[in-house]
Amino acid sequence: MKIATASDHGGYELKKGIITYLSEKGIKYEDFGCGPGEKVDYVDYAQKAIERVSSGDYDRAILVCGTGLGMAIVANKYKGIRATPCLDEYSAEMSRKHNDSNCLTLGGRILPLDEALSVVRIWLETEFEGGRHQRRIDKILDIEARNFK
Repeated sequence: MKIATASDHGGYELKKGIITYLSEKGIKYEDFGCGPGEKVDYVDYAQKAIERVSSGDYDRAILVCGTGLGMAIVANKYKGIRATPCLDEYSAEMSRKHNDSNCLTLGGRILPLDEALSVVRIWLETEFEGGRHQRRIDKILDIEARNFK
């Protein structure tokens, strides 16, 4: 699995902790910014990472801003992306099991590192259940096909 990561200034510190976790677990990743001390627009950095997932170069993305909401909004503008802001373990698990989420967004001003790492761990380890959920994903893909030409 290859993960694209990115953050704005509001998510930088949390992203740094997540990158350490990914490294320790031997999970391949590439960080698309931002760097320490930069004041940036989340839109620019969400695009850099999510374009690589949408194109198939990376399997998933973890994006971090102040709340995780702005990153999710940007990511969900891309074909094939199902970005889910998750604040707890349950939402992370369900986002994978039922929605086959391929982009996790987190809030650096909302979640402490230990809670965020628990969310990341569950999101990475949980498999998509398929079955009746695949029918719903197929409906989402039909909507994308009509709207992303």
